[in-house]
Amino acid sequence: MRYADFYCDRRETSQNAGMHIVPLGDTALLVQVGERIDEATHARVQAAVQMLEASALPSVVEIVPAYTTVTLFYNPVLAVAAGAPAADIAGWLAVQIDGRLAKLPDKVKPGPGRKLEIPICYDDDFGPDLAEIAAQTGIARDEIVRLHGQSEFLVYLIGFAPGFPYMGGLPPQLSMPRRAAPRVRVAPGSVGIIGIQCCIYPVETPGGWNLIGRTPLRLYRPEATPPALLRAGDRVKFCPISRDEFENWGEA
Repeated sequence: MRYADFYCDRRETSQNAGMHIVPLGDTALLVQVGERIDEATHARVQAAVQMLEASALPSVVEIVPAYTTVTLFYNPVLAVAAGAPAADIAGWLAVQIDGRLAKLPDKVKPGPGRKLEIPICYDDDFGPDLAEIAAQTGIARDEIVRLHGQSEFLVYLIGFAPGFPYMGGLPPQLSMPRRAAPRVRVAPGSVGIIGIQCCIYPVETPGGWNLIGRTPLRLYRPEATPPALLRAGDRVKFCPISRDEFENWGEA
């Protein structure tokens, strides 16, 4: 999958091979680290985040990784106080970022990440789209469950809603398009698939993913530190449980 080139002539080339830094509004810079959504690019994105966090860039208040990019949000007042010219804060900060990432290798060995097992119930009430997936793919319902349950998923990023994981690793034969008519409400814990991606809805939101099951785990706890159960780089395996186990699931 190629990363869409939607920056046109605003793209600024970095001194680092294959990397580009562009303004994103007036208080953020986007660093394009790669162009393919795969584990190799993910490893490079994570390495870039670690380098940028360790360098304590002046005025940067948040660093957000995505599939192929890292976005840095900054405070313009703090940037000027740190030496940035008021007329070109973005350009000054881009030079700082470029220097911090000068030693980022073209190829990065993926880290092991945390391995987590997440219980899932594939009951028809929790997986209302299983029948449609079976009809469109020609794969029996039980085989869909088996293929999903034996897969290992890599969490590429957290986004859309608090604690919402975008995970790659779904078998290609289960690839499905987004639902034509999104649901107005999707229950927390619902597990969905689109393309070769898998997700878990941490809170009730609208959504257009194809739902195949539900986990009793709470992925987002605003009272906890950190509030999200999953983070980029985690590797997830789903463990089937029965409807009774789901209903009687207890969490500390």
